Amino acid sequence: MKKFILKITAAGAIVASLAYCSTAKKITTTAVSLKDAYKNDFLIGTALNTPQIEERDPKAAALIPVQFNAVTPENCMKAENIHPQWDQYTFDLSDKLVAYAAKHNIKVNGHTLIWHSQLPQFARRIKDVDSFKTFFTNHINTVASRYKGKVFSWDVVNEALNEDGTMRKSIFLDKIGDGFVTEAFRLAEKASPGTELYYNDYNNEQPKKREGCIALVKKVQAAGVRIDGVGIQGHWHLGRVPFKDIEESILAYHALGLKVMITELDIEMLPRNFQGADVNQRQASNPALNPYANGIPDSLLQQQAADYANLFKLFLKHKDKITRVTFWGVNDGQSWLNGWPIPGRTNYPLLFDRAFNPKPAYHAVMALKK
Repeated sequence: MKKFILKITAAGAIVASLAYCSTAKKITTTAVSLKDAYKNDFLIGTALNTPQIEERDPKAAALIPVQFNAVTPENCMKAENIHPQWDQYTFDLSDKLVAYAAKHNIKVNGHTLIWHSQLPQFARRIKDVDSFKTFFTNHINTVASRYKGKVFSWDVVNEALNEDGTMRKSIFLDKIGDGFVTEAFRLAEKASPGTELYYNDYNNEQPKKREGCIALVKKVQAAGVRIDGVGIQGHWHLGRVPFKDIEESILAYHALGLKVMITELDIEMLPRNFQGADVNQRQASNPALNPYANGIPDSLLQQQAADYANLFKLFLKHKDKITRVTFWGVNDGQSWLNGWPIPGRTNYPLLFDRAFNPKPAYHAVMALKK
């Protein structure tokens, strides 16, 4: 069995430790789940890949409905997958996601209507501005209206800002201008009037990018267009979680009348030479940058547990402002951080290990509710 011990440091930080007995057995379920423990605080979500949506993995199929009450599709609702040709949409997998969620009484966050990355090739080849605007309008109208009343929320626009808070030089900015964000929210509101509408980005807890995000939100609001919340992705690093910046951002976004979501949470365990979560950035492969291919030291798992516990302490402090906390993946083996920014690495960023067993971080997060 496993004995779980919590220690409170002099600074008030929670440190989690596990004592392992020689007769230890793997645990795949717990008496109380994440979603149950936090049911009076905020939704607990996860990102789903194709096998999980189709319930092809028995362990995932057993764990997800027990632990989570919100889901976000990793890829199936992104434009390159759902809208591969000008006059062709492929809704099979996204329809399955919606049906899966209805079956298990889980809320769906649609991800994402407008994003400069993972666009279909035909859209990138459009030269005429009016034709591109037609693509933009048709895409939002078609996708958002199809899932009207079936998805709880949409990430309407994803990652439109640079690190300094200025607008990213994307195809949308080039073809439509800096009003494309406002127009996306206007169209989404019309196509799906009962759905919550969010702007989503990474590093928008950092001061400069936060200010740019605030300016962007104010521009949407000034146009009389509805925006319900801001998603802080939460791709953070072991031992370097920016707690002060996160809290200041929660307060700043809430002051605008917005809901706050933590939308893509993970705590990266491996080194890399840059911050952020820009999928276009890459780093050269080096064995030294994949130090835990055969297993990770328990001391690092305990540090991760402390980071997650302190994050959730902060989230609980502001539970009146935060409506959802979503992990970017169900278990470590699924995480995008195994393949980005360096392919083929072995990362450990989530609460469940590759066998779907709860890690020290899981127990630390659960212990806050005991």
